[in-house]
Amino acid sequence: MIRKPVVAGMFYPGTAPLLRQKIEDLIDKGAVKEDVAGLVSPHAGYMYSGHVAGAVISRVLLKDTVVIMGPNHTGMGRPFSIMAEGVWQTPLGDVEIDSDLATAIMEAAPPLEEDRVAHLDEHSIEVQLPFLQYFKQDVKIVPIVLAQGTGDIYKEIGKGIAEACKALGREAVIMASSDMNHYEPQHIASEKDNMAIEAILGLDEDELIRRVAEFRISMCGYGPTVVMLSACKQMGATGAELVSHQTSGDVTGDHYSVVGYAGILIKRG
Repeated sequence: MIRKPVVAGMFYPGTAPLLRQKIEDLIDKGAVKEDVAGLVSPHAGYMYSGHVAGAVISRVLLKDTVVIMGPNHTGMGRPFSIMAEGVWQTPLGDVEIDSDLATAIMEAAPPLEEDRVAHLDEHSIEVQLPFLQYFKQDVKIVPIVLAQGTGDIYKEIGKGIAEACKALGREAVIMASSDMNHYEPQHIASEKDNMAIEAILGLDEDELIRRVAEFRISMCGYGPTVVMLSACKQMGATGAELVSHQTSGDVTGDHYSVVGYAGILIKRG
């Protein structure tokens, strides 16, 4: 299957020259790259969250494969959906799916089902790809879209990802695509974001789940983040760093109703 871009020309420029120029405006060209286990990166339109995404991805020493997990915004497809073959197109070219790793992950993580429908109109993975292509043109991906689930299911998927990577000897980077709190005043959004960020920096997926529920933090990709944390910890992660945190209000000047964006690195031991 060829998964064609659905938000090119809307969330990010739709032609290769304009897209490359936009990415160059957003990244940190002087960043020192690190051998990280995983990261959290936002997925809004580049004008809103691109500086945060660019800052955090600039710090990552990319491996051959990136396992990218995003939330299911559309409600389409299976609840825990993985694509195990095909390519994703962007204006910068094709990104091949790492079929060997995707198949191994499916076998190790029973909740995941091979399903293309959940991916067809979902933007949370697509918007990450041009950044990855800019830094590593031949990067491969394993795309996973996650709907609402329990902490046990998320951690089972995370364990499966770690086991599959170990079994194949892959040092894949695990990426959670997520925006933070949605559509509240700046001061409330910042408070809620900070609570979620604190749990992530503590590598505490259970605390993240608890805080999201108790404080009604509308972090769309908390599920992918829980999976990512679980996988990274089993692959030896011992620390984390907040690279950047902003809101849409920092761009628009409208602080009445904002969306938060955080870029976080999960570091190897």
